[in-house]
Amino acid sequence: MEQAAALLRRIDDLVWGPPMLILMLGTGIYLMIRMHFLPIRNLGYALKSVTGFKDKEAGKREGDISSFSSLMTELAATIGTGNIVGVATAMVLGGPGALVWMIVSAFIGLSTKLAESLLSVKYRTVNEKGEISGGPMYTLTLAFPAKKTGMVLGILFAVFAVFASFGMGNMTQSNSISMALDETFGISKGLSGLVVTLLTIFVILGGIKSISKITQVVVPCMAVFYMAGAILVILVNVRSLPAGIAQIIKMAFSPKAVAGGAGGTIVASMQQSLRWGVSRGVFSNEAGLGAAGISAAAANTDDPVRQGYVSMTGVFFDTIVICLVTGLALASSGVLGITDEKGALVTGSALTIAAFSTTFGKWGGALVSIGIVLFAFATIIGWEYQGEKAFEFLVKKPDYCIIYRFLYALTAFIGATCALDVVWDFSDIMNALMAVPNLICVLVMSKTACDEVFRYQKKIHK
Repeated sequence: MEQAAALLRRIDDLVWGPPMLILMLGTGIYLMIRMHFLPIRNLGYALKSVTGFKDKEAGKREGDISSFSSLMTELAATIGTGNIVGVATAMVLGGPGALVWMIVSAFIGLSTKLAESLLSVKYRTVNEKGEISGGPMYTLTLAFPAKKTGMVLGILFAVFAVFASFGMGNMTQSNSISMALDETFGISKGLSGLVVTLLTIFVILGGIKSISKITQVVVPCMAVFYMAGAILVILVNVRSLPAGIAQIIKMAFSPKAVAGGAGGTIVASMQQSLRWGVSRGVFSNEAGLGAAGISAAAANTDDPVRQGYVSMTGVFFDTIVICLVTGLALASSGVLGITDEKGALVTGSALTIAAFSTTFGKWGGALVSIGIVLFAFATIIGWEYQGEKAFEFLVKKPDYCIIYRFLYALTAFIGATCALDVVWDFSDIMNALMAVPNLICVLVMSKTACDEVFRYQKKIHK
């Protein structure tokens, strides 16, 4: 097991090396410039559009679920342990400065999320059951200029997406649930895995409509619940906030720095901050991975760009809001750099629990654990739909998806009892592999995406 874990870590470091960071950030920067910074300029419009659709237009639209439900399903898949465990992990392994790169990559990722989502809606199709099917794999096969290359890239994306659904969408989430419940309430990991598996089966057997009914209630409630707690932690420790922010900014741009004060004994270079900030940011908001396009394609919308803007807000809510608040809570509470009884740096959910405990005492662990359970379970069911659609693309028969649903649910039990490092490294690798064909698709079809955005701009100004 130790050799396998070491191998995964080496592969993880390789795939998330400078080439991937350049491809990920470079694509977003290129699209942002080519779109004349409209993703940022129209962010206010996009936020208003989240709940601004008029029901009287519903007859003009095609889709399986409402646009709002589509966003909530997408947010369910993105707002998860990346916002709690991922931020803490990034700020330990990459230093406090990793938070800066998470936010920077999120702003850059607005353009990538907009492009990949609108393309997925534009080139979506209908399967033999009359259900909407879309995502980068369909964009690649139906619209990519080089047909054979597009087919190969589409298949590769779908394969990696299926594996990513088991890893990032499932195992990391169930692992975090079992860890949190074990540390806080003493509930065995096996029992947690069993309960999560049963609940997952119960929800996903009803398909996207059943999933969306759960996510559109759970996602807003869990976000408000967690944000309220994190903001209270910041307010209680507000005197330490300026020093914490200064340390975050300093370590984000230092060639090599040892954190003092807010960072304790953490050592990290700018490259480490960039690597962990971008990878954990992508893990959290999924901009550039293409998976969000699968959920966006299911939306009942009258224009692909409109849904693209709605989908884009997922990056804002997920990283620019929730991850930022989590990071500031960690920095202001003074827990960064603390060690356990063995002298190892405390990271993951344990670090976030320590931060909340500075304000809520013994109840801090309970609040974080409840947040992790809600966030992670929503991610499990949200990612099931995305993985299932990728699986459907590969097997070509929607009826076979029942096999995927049961395998997916059973994987939750495996994730709940695995080592955390193995699960996270596997998920990081799948993220990178899935991003490559999607980013190639977005870059090659950037003219189409930009033309659509410019066309829609006239509607915004009406």
